[in-house]
Amino acid sequence: MTEDAPDTPAWPGSQWYDQEAGPLVRPYAVTGGRTTAGPAGTHFDLIALVTLDGAAPGADEDTWLGPEHRTMIELCRAETQSVAELAAGTGLPVGVVRVLLGDLLERGCVTVNRPVPPAHLPDERILREVIEGLRAL
Repeated sequence: MTEDAPDTPAWPGSQWYDQEAGPLVRPYAVTGGRTTAGPAGTHFDLIALVTLDGAAPGADEDTWLGPEHRTMIELCRAETQSVAELAAGTGLPVGVVRVLLGDLLERGCVTVNRPVPPAHLPDERILREVIEGLRAL
């Protein structure tokens, strides 16, 4: 009687499945080896809000969509999501979500509203003066 080595898969293809973690797919396989998102200079902050465009295809209408793209579209169909929420909802690393969002943005499936940079926020002194002026009325 011979014992199977501990690394021997129980069935064909099982080397790609971890009993506790589920299917194992490397991030570079999901993104096709890409590490940058969409058009040059595009960066998605964790708190950037992603909204599904009204003209976005349904989950089974566009053949270029991968399963991860479809999952992100369905998450955004329910409500606007942040990049961090999409990463949590899909179970994918944030870097992968950013690359896939770039794909969806280029195809016109989603719109991304970036947060206001702190440099463009009003100065606290000005806000206090406005409040004092309103109180004086």
